[in-house]
Amino acid sequence: MPWVKAFHIIAMVSWFAALFYLPRLFVYHVDATDAISRDRFCIMERRLYRVIAIPSMIATVALGIWLYSFNTSYYTAAGWMHAKLAFVILLLAYHHMCGAYVRKFAQGSNTRSGRFFRVFNELPTLTLIAIVILVVVKPF
Repeated sequence: MPWVKAFHIIAMVSWFAALFYLPRLFVYHVDATDAISRDRFCIMERRLYRVIAIPSMIATVALGIWLYSFNTSYYTAAGWMHAKLAFVILLLAYHHMCGAYVRKFAQGSNTRSGRFFRVFNELPTLTLIAIVILVVVKPF
């Protein structure tokens, strides 16, 4: 179990790194004024999403399910786990929203501002704080 937990944490850190950086790329992309820069950001966004965000999200979820299976009766009754899973669902939705923005930028159809993406960029931080507190403190 310690190995599964270690790899779960590693995958989660990689996933959050991608979710922290991708919206920052969106901010820079919105502010780009020349075609070469916009094309470069499309490539960076696509690679970050496909090569890092998606595999690390899959690994995080798969390893989390594996960890859950070690003590299903405890986790099923733990209120903090229900709250954590709710935040994970929100994070999965956020992840897929990022994918939608990657596609919109690639198609040249983004209508959001840099300010929107600056605020959007803060959402995974709030989720991370909530999840870590729930897992470490187990308040209920």
